[in-house]
Amino acid sequence: MTFSSLGVFPELVQALTNQKITQPYPIQEKAIPAILQQKDVLGIAQTGSGKTASYVLPLLMKLKGKTNAKNRDVNTLVIVPTRELAIQVGDVFNTLAKSLPYSIKTTAVYGGVSINPQMKGLYGVNILVATPGRLLELIENKALYLSNVETLVLDEADKMLNLGFKEEMNSIFNLLPSVRQNLLFSATLSPEILSIERVLLNNPVTIKFEAQEANLDLITQTGYFVGEENKGPLLRKLIQDNKMQQALIFTSSTKEADKVSDKLHKNGITSRAIHSKKTQGNRQESLDLFKKGKLQTLVATDLLSRGIDIEFLPFVVNYELPRSPKDFIHRIGRTGRAENPGEAITFVTEADKHHFKVIQKKMQRWVDMVDTENWSFL
Repeated sequence: MTFSSLGVFPELVQALTNQKITQPYPIQEKAIPAILQQKDVLGIAQTGSGKTASYVLPLLMKLKGKTNAKNRDVNTLVIVPTRELAIQVGDVFNTLAKSLPYSIKTTAVYGGVSINPQMKGLYGVNILVATPGRLLELIENKALYLSNVETLVLDEADKMLNLGFKEEMNSIFNLLPSVRQNLLFSATLSPEILSIERVLLNNPVTIKFEAQEANLDLITQTGYFVGEENKGPLLRKLIQDNKMQQALIFTSSTKEADKVSDKLHKNGITSRAIHSKKTQGNRQESLDLFKKGKLQTLVATDLLSRGIDIEFLPFVVNYELPRSPKDFIHRIGRTGRAENPGEAITFVTEADKHHFKVIQKKMQRWVDMVDTENWSFL
């Protein structure tokens, strides 16, 4: 199957080819025709499965012949849970739209930055990518209207519910026209997602891909039993011994992320921390540097993990364990993507041992462990 056989416009096919994307992912094969046929879609797939392009391509095509409206009425609304994901999705729309012979204006709006430039930039927008809180702020300021929305996309809906956006989302739903196309994408099919499905979706095409097993098969996992006081020296040793030029490191708190990053930097390893207490500008700059390979390590919290989408990331390090097995799987799933192998390293203290056994049982993988008790850290 090719993108052309799915009905994708030649200009978009060429734009994908320029990015060395020639074969559609399974979710794209199912979603693109359904969206073009105006059907509602429920897509359950892990991050990295190609779901963003599965809705970006047909939505760009659907806007052919629709000129930029000289008003503040949005045609297509995409709601995402984090600022980073809003920027990322907006970039995908804008990059692909450049190849088209007609003009489409896409804008991403999110909190953490001044609202005034975003208000001014909404005039004549076709596609709006937004986080829930900032979207409601803009509506309250009469900077845009949702009464003419033809297509609603909820991307990473499970994450929005986990982050406590349910009330905001309900407020947004009440402002939308009753007749519209709805596209709901989620990594999991939880009871909460099913409740949203019942409210939003009309006889949807359901697309479900359990990508977890395939992703884990591409990931080499190693665990290290280590004392809390030796985590920093062990991390630096592994970075040097493995000649890591690009490693994503996870901690459980913003304070620890800053601490780990500062220590790496002081030891000659380029590093930045990325978390909710950083400014949006700082977060985006750090992410851009890391993606371009100009930053050796990026230390992140789970809150930011879904906005970090890097196709060829070779190393992920769990400096601290997450609370849930799902978050662990999501973390290590940042590597081993697009058929490229990756390596996941996990630090396990004495206090972590039971929790790590639970994580391994849930993901149905037993990790080879290395005991560092007698190692010398100089």
